[in-house]
Amino acid sequence: MAAPSSSAMNPPDAAPDFLARHGWGDARIEPLAGDASFRRYFRIVEGERSAVLMDAPPPHEDPRPFAAVADWLAEVGLTPPLILGRDLERGLLLLGDFGDARLRETLDAEPHRESELYAIATDLLVHLHCHPPMPGLRPHGLDQWMDELSLFPDWYCPAVGLDIDREDWSSAWRAVLEPVATDGLGPVTVLRDYHAENIMLLQGRAGLAHFGLLDFQDAVTGHPAYDLASVLEDARRDVSPEIERAMIDRYVAATGSDAKFEIAYWRLAAQRNTRILGVFTRLWKRDKKQHYTTFQPRMWRLLERDLSHPALTPVRDWFDANVPLEARALAWEAA
Repeated sequence: MAAPSSSAMNPPDAAPDFLARHGWGDARIEPLAGDASFRRYFRIVEGERSAVLMDAPPPHEDPRPFAAVADWLAEVGLTPPLILGRDLERGLLLLGDFGDARLRETLDAEPHRESELYAIATDLLVHLHCHPPMPGLRPHGLDQWMDELSLFPDWYCPAVGLDIDREDWSSAWRAVLEPVATDGLGPVTVLRDYHAENIMLLQGRAGLAHFGLLDFQDAVTGHPAYDLASVLEDARRDVSPEIERAMIDRYVAATGSDAKFEIAYWRLAAQRNTRILGVFTRLWKRDKKQHYTTFQPRMWRLLERDLSHPALTPVRDWFDANVPLEARALAWEAA
């Protein structure tokens, strides 16, 4: 897991009692990380052993979805953190410690391993999609995709001085996404935030067990192309087009998918990247998290690549007519 941006993270008041009840009464509590939500993480160290404390404080957060998805992922043969203790009313989970070897930094240091490690990331999704979706998850289909896209006109467009026609916006996206919603692929369990900063590399383990999964509490039931697009069109690191192409082909070969899958891949990648442009703008404007603006040029590069595919023609035409170049990546590169 990554180091925190500030050393001023204080553990929750209930942490010492919670840890003592689970056999960690003499442990040190060290700041570890936070994320885009109210969740915070701490490393718990006692002698030669360590664990991780998740603080997901009510009413802002609820650890129940994380715990439920973690239990289910373990049942289907994947590797979420082992839950060592729970106080769901106070929003506390004690988790097994995956260590610090994260996929993103590993690939930064060892770029020659890109093909090897993205092959495992792809195979993990093949494995996940072989199982019926986890019961009780929210659906992630056309209505949800369209609702998520509203983040772009709600947050991104005002930030760059654009006032758009929302009816034309919705019509273009519906033309692109309605065929995906009815293509008959899925449903599967969709982790939603499956990318290089949420995958830990576990030493001494091979195959799918080499990957420890994080940040899956927002899992939904949806289309099988979504998570593959999430990991290959990563908001936080560049994945080469050659690797993206090879992994799409790998997934298709392993699952026997037809041309509908790849059409869905580019359409959902464009939907996700457009949503994230809005999300990162909101994190900057509303939550005062300035560093998210640094990801926007990459998001535009990814979106422009998606829009080049014929399946995205209605949306590409809308962007060409409504979002000038100076309001795209250039707006953030000059900031």
